[in-house]
Amino acid sequence: MLKNVIITGAAGNLGSATVDKFLREGYHVLATVEPGTRHHFIPGTPNLEVHQLDVTDDNAAREFVQRAFEEHKHIAAAVLLVGGFSMGSIAETSLSDLHRMFRLNFESCYNLARPAFLRMQWQENGGRLVLVGARPALDPAAGKGMVAYSLSKSLVFSLADLLNAAGEGKNVYTSVIVPSIIDTPANRAAMPKADFSAWVRPEELADKIEMTCRPDVVPTEKVVKVYGGV
Repeated sequence: MLKNVIITGAAGNLGSATVDKFLREGYHVLATVEPGTRHHFIPGTPNLEVHQLDVTDDNAAREFVQRAFEEHKHIAAAVLLVGGFSMGSIAETSLSDLHRMFRLNFESCYNLARPAFLRMQWQENGGRLVLVGARPALDPAAGKGMVAYSLSKSLVFSLADLLNAAGEGKNVYTSVIVPSIIDTPANRAAMPKADFSAWVRPEELADKIEMTCRPDVVPTEKVVKVYGGV
């Protein structure tokens, strides 16, 4: 029987690699992309559904999750990859900057994690949730130059803790993947003199994500740090 997985942010570099990984591992993938976003997925690809969804819209996200569970009966995992980044110290960070990062990094996650968890807790085999954290949220010295980003990602870690507390005894586990710099074309263009070999490849992260979603394995690490050589 095919396992069903929801993957948000599927059009991004990490999202694309993650979708490809889960398809290779025999999952049926429900991938979401922002409305109007171009993506490389080929129409008619076996075991792949591509849905346009604004994950910051609470109602739309909840309805999408409800339809996914109703149509597929069982969702093994939800991998929530949507996010954004911004620089800015305390002096440079306004409340509107905080709102923007909270919307992209926390609300986009919460809007799907909540309804998915509420369904998974009643499934016979439970389920897996994977969120994306950030190294600066764990290291104040590194985060002081990206305050809004770090604060928004710190909420993701707190959400994971709360979900794991609520999921205790129900075989629903939430993991947070924490990458260092990801090797993407955009990051290479922004830092052309960096040592790219020290960065984390999207495919490496995708492998880690898929491992945490296996229903026959209880995650031993709730925070999975993938820092490469940086």
